[in-house]
Amino acid sequence: MTDKDQHDDQMDLTGKLLVAMPGMGDPRFEHSVVLLCAYSDKGAMGLILNKPSPDIRMSDVLDQLEISPVEDAAAMVVHFGGPVETGRGFVLHSQDYQSHLHTLLVTGGFAMTATMDILEEIARGQGPDRALMMLGYAGWGPGQLESEIARNGWLTADASRALVFDTPARDKWTAALESLGVDPVLLSADAGRA
Repeated sequence: MTDKDQHDDQMDLTGKLLVAMPGMGDPRFEHSVVLLCAYSDKGAMGLILNKPSPDIRMSDVLDQLEISPVEDAAAMVVHFGGPVETGRGFVLHSQDYQSHLHTLLVTGGFAMTATMDILEEIARGQGPDRALMMLGYAGWGPGQLESEIARNGWLTADASRALVFDTPARDKWTAALESLGVDPVLLSADAGRA
């Protein structure tokens, strides 16, 4: 068996949640829950689900793109999706919508689209049934994420549509931990250190 085959057999995290452990060391990811949209031996890409932007609304994004929205679309929250390409928009959504340009289907019933047509559809009230708007994404080079997991920086969990789309952002970290049977109160930033 080659190293690549062994990598593929051991772990495919596409469609899984990464749940940040206390004491991770990177404040951008403190208490983060990340849905991994792509994972391979070339690296990983995901979107942070629980960091709403206090200053940006979908109406701001649509105004900048000169798209007139319906009221519901204008009120959508915009999230900090991660520290990479923070000026670029990504929509994490249900698989009932697929862009004619490009949509990445993600394991577990999720999809991600980063083309302007989805924003135009959302603005008209005709986009996906469920959607989260993100600016930026989280990315890891080859072996980087595996190293962070091995150092207890992240726990991995199954992603449910209820947790991703229905759980309030402030409750997602706790809900993701509880889905693993972990009580967040019992976690310590010093866990695993002798």
